[in-house]
Amino acid sequence: MKNAMLAIIKKDFRGVTSNKNQFSAMLIVPLVLTILLPSVFVFLIHFVPEDPDIQTLVELLPPSAREGNLELTVVGLILNFILPAFFLMIPIMTASIMAASSFVGEKERHTLETLLYCPLSVKQIFRAKVLASFLLSMMVSLISFCAMLFVLELELFFLMGSLLLPGLNWLAVLLLVSPAISLIAVTLIVRKSAKAQTMEESQQSAVFLVIPVLLLVAGQFTGILLLNIWILLVLGLICALLAWLLLRKCMARFTYEMLLT
Repeated sequence: MKNAMLAIIKKDFRGVTSNKNQFSAMLIVPLVLTILLPSVFVFLIHFVPEDPDIQTLVELLPPSAREGNLELTVVGLILNFILPAFFLMIPIMTASIMAASSFVGEKERHTLETLLYCPLSVKQIFRAKVLASFLLSMMVSLISFCAMLFVLELELFFLMGSLLLPGLNWLAVLLLVSPAISLIAVTLIVRKSAKAQTMEESQQSAVFLVIPVLLLVAGQFTGILLLNIWILLVLGLICALLAWLLLRKCMARFTYEMLLT
């Protein structure tokens, strides 16, 4: 059974990587959020410190933090409080691309009947599809974090002659919050894909998840709610519990009739 599930996961991976449109779409959001935007922030802080957006960030700092190296302090604020919110969005967007085509793609390629003949129950097929999209979104998130940190440290070294270590916030984001949100997104989208006729229809569930994340990102820039380690831990535990309940509920209601009607 494990070999059959592994075969489905590998097939879904090949399906995404071999499709140039899906693969490029999957990379655009992480590149913009983890390479382009952080680089823009660093260059603005260094070359245009009087920019209104930079001044807004400076006002979020306590008075004692404004007395040292202001540039590094502002970059640290961005790295440890603003950028983690982006990593709540990346798994949703990545998962929406692969998960949306999980069953819709099988219908479009007329391979759904062949998939149902494999030595797995329909619930095991559902689990394999969810696992494939979840693993892909986690891989993209981890690679994006490593690429972001490498580029950011390189820019800081050449522009400011110093390096900056990420805070504990990142452990909560990468190990708890991001996986939990990814699993919620994948479960909802895969279930929607089973009943949908097009990829656009199956991606509708992702929209409802992106909206609260966008509000969190806006809250970081305005200072209304800064995601510290304790808020992230509570948020992660709530999302993990919700993901577990949602996965169990969707698997219990997943049937052959849902796929074939």
